[in-house]
Amino acid sequence: MQIDDEQYMCCALEEAQLAFQEGEVPVGAVIVRNGEILAKAHNKVEALKQGTAHAELLALQAASEKLGAWRLDDCTMYVTKEPCPQCAGAMVNCRLARLVYGCGDPVFGAAGSKLDVLAIPGYLHNVQCTPGILADECLRLIKDFFRQRRVSKK
Repeated sequence: MQIDDEQYMCCALEEAQLAFQEGEVPVGAVIVRNGEILAKAHNKVEALKQGTAHAELLALQAASEKLGAWRLDDCTMYVTKEPCPQCAGAMVNCRLARLVYGCGDPVFGAAGSKLDVLAIPGYLHNVQCTPGILADECLRLIKDFFRQRRVSKK
């Protein structure tokens, strides 16, 4: 499983790199079912002028559209950064089976760092979570992005 997780996280990192090149916070997401990539997405908040255009939400929408169903209970999402509460809640609502993420977000993370929306006791559905896959690579991309933004503002 670890090798597959790293392979799909590399795909999510490619999406995050696209976001970086477009001036978006570099977060990428990929949704996989039975070894097939159903959806790829990256942040488009700035491009769409929409605060909800996070990579995770765009990937969930694309996967649901491809499958013709909103339940993703046999799918895994790979995302480069721990999801925010909005995105984690959408994963629960879509009945996502599993989330694999790269780097944690101790300030706003909702998959175990700051809070854990994916595993609230008593919820109808919980999402299995595997953190820390290619975490260094994922964090490096985010740090590079914000370092570049600070330099360009000077």
